[in-house]
Amino acid sequence: MTVRTLMVQGTTSDAGKSTLVTGLCRVLARRGVRVAPFKPQNMALNSAVTVDGGEIGRAQAVQAQACGLEPHTDMNPVLLKPNTDVGAQVIIHGRALSSMDARAYHAYKPAAMQAVLESYQRLRAHYDVIIVEGAGSPAEINLRDKDIANMGFAEAVDCPVLLIADIDRGGVFAHLVGTLALLSESEQARIAGFVINRFRGDVGLLMPGVDWLEARIGKPVLGILPYLLGLHLEAEDALARAPTGTGNALRVWVPALPHISNHTDFDPLRLHPQVDFRYVGPGEDITGADLVILPGSKSVRADLAWLRANGWEQALQRHLRYGGKLLGVCGGLQMLGQAIHDPLGLEGEPGTSAGLRWLDLTTTLDAEKQLRRVRGVLALDQAPVTGYEIHHGVTHGPALKRPLVNLPERPDGAISDDGQIIGSYLHGLFDTPDACAALLRWAGLTEVLPFNYPALREQGIERLADAVEQHLDMRRIDALLPPAREKIRV
Repeated sequence: MTVRTLMVQGTTSDAGKSTLVTGLCRVLARRGVRVAPFKPQNMALNSAVTVDGGEIGRAQAVQAQACGLEPHTDMNPVLLKPNTDVGAQVIIHGRALSSMDARAYHAYKPAAMQAVLESYQRLRAHYDVIIVEGAGSPAEINLRDKDIANMGFAEAVDCPVLLIADIDRGGVFAHLVGTLALLSESEQARIAGFVINRFRGDVGLLMPGVDWLEARIGKPVLGILPYLLGLHLEAEDALARAPTGTGNALRVWVPALPHISNHTDFDPLRLHPQVDFRYVGPGEDITGADLVILPGSKSVRADLAWLRANGWEQALQRHLRYGGKLLGVCGGLQMLGQAIHDPLGLEGEPGTSAGLRWLDLTTTLDAEKQLRRVRGVLALDQAPVTGYEIHHGVTHGPALKRPLVNLPERPDGAISDDGQIIGSYLHGLFDTPDACAALLRWAGLTEVLPFNYPALREQGIERLADAVEQHLDMRRIDALLPPAREKIRV
């Protein structure tokens, strides 16, 4: 068996796969092991731009940070970005290939598997250990044929698997036993042990169940991770709908679009000690918001139609009339303009949609997706800002003559003549502390407290690694992996 690779699979989505991989990566990196994360196939609308100019799932970028690495397209060779209920944009090695419905993608999977194995072999050539994250659950038997995300990959590369389950949602023993029962004999043999995630309370009360599980299945429970209250890791895809900071000084609300993308842009606001942040759904009143943000979208025209159908256009007009501020990010910037043209049908049926017409600009979706990591200066307070661009849109118009961001190679975004509305293509606007402070002052916060989101993100990874070392049987997990070999310079 190949012992330089360990895979983490889950009994369900959101069982804790990304969390455990991130923790294991940091534990090994702290020991000086050259470790890299890998997810064969990811389906997510939160993505990141890599050092080699491609696009991968956001979770793998966080895992790369845990390893002390820049994210690379080989860490997530297949990314699916849903743009309808039955179809998605297929991204291979960081580049958009085409949009496919579920049946077309299923037929394409053998080619996708070749891309997966190419990336895996390149990582193997340069790192001591590869920690692999599965997708969804390996017990989705309707997807077993041509599987590249879970046991199909583990069988192809011959690696051991840890199976993690979330006790917080209930039925943890049924999840573990049921998942194992639906696997083939060879797949069952590949499971090296179980991890129970998000446990609260007296662990002694859980042990009779653990003893029963180990006796019945003949496989060890390698750890019980506690529920880490307040732990922050950027979400792979799930939207945190609970309001945060209720009653704080500045009220920032974001419509929860059906195809919202890169909502991790707003994590610095959700966690800021002076911000009352919430995602707002259909029928919810936005009266009283200081700042409304139109977020990124994977289907801008469809989400704009959704906003209109749910009364958002009138609500935003009222918000502006009473002095509220409005920010559009990426797709949100496009919505603020005069029109959005999609002649190639990249995000749905070909056609044109009228914009909200609060900025004098027009966007046309182009076949070539623009992927950039950038550094620049905000026009607000000349604050330094870093971010990244992921968009098909090419935007023109007089509004761009008053940009929000000045980049070394070009300007970006726009500021309305009265300064009440701004927009930018940059994701990550709030990540840089100075830029975040400048944007909050523009939105109406007079005295902004120091808040360092990148430091908070790093603290979360460290806290998670400490919990993994404390609560997992690392001796037995180490036995599944090799000792660190002599480093290879790349």
